[in-house]
Amino acid sequence: MSGETLLIHEIYASIQGESTFAGLPCTFIRTTGCDLRCRWCDTPEAFDGGTTMSRAEVLAAALEHNTELVELTGGEPLLQLGALPLLTELCDAGRTVLLETSGAADIANVDQRVHIIMDLKPPGSGEHRRNRLHNLSRLGPRDEIKFVLTDRADFDWMCQMIADHDLGRSGVALLASPVLGQLDARQLVSWLLEDRAPVRLNLQLHKLVWGPRVRGV
Repeated sequence: MSGETLLIHEIYASIQGESTFAGLPCTFIRTTGCDLRCRWCDTPEAFDGGTTMSRAEVLAAALEHNTELVELTGGEPLLQLGALPLLTELCDAGRTVLLETSGAADIANVDQRVHIIMDLKPPGSGEHRRNRLHNLSRLGPRDEIKFVLTDRADFDWMCQMIADHDLGRSGVALLASPVLGQLDARQLVSWLLEDRAPVRLNLQLHKLVWGPRVRGV
């Protein structure tokens, strides 16, 4: 697929459910396709299918929702050549732009105006060996690192990664999310308090509002 088109799963407006932008109105552009298979993935429907759209069509459809905040997510959006120029065009249109990425794709060429929300995959995901650690040096104060945790082993891994890579040094926001149905949020809060971890609890507000199985919200 050329950089002039993208394979799109859906475009819709909702509230931002995660990150430091949680609760704000946001337009979501969800691409199709991902090269990871995390055990707890909550959007497997975006692995396949989708509609091929020109980049201009995607931009117009996103701007029609008229939200200040726009997020490019997936799947893994950086697998598509059109993602990088689309991010720049969204910034040029005056939007605050978020990029959700797995941490396995190179973020070197992402427009510096974009707020990158990057996963670091713990062992419980089954994909922790795919973390591209070179990305860490490219993150700055406008960016965020998200850890999606299944158990205490994942929590301890997160704390070790924060210490080993001094992840708070550049002002990057650190987020800890419990996998719904696998790790109780109250247990995670208890660990955060006990360990004084420099991490923000990150719940998925959209699932609390509409339920875990509703799509397109």
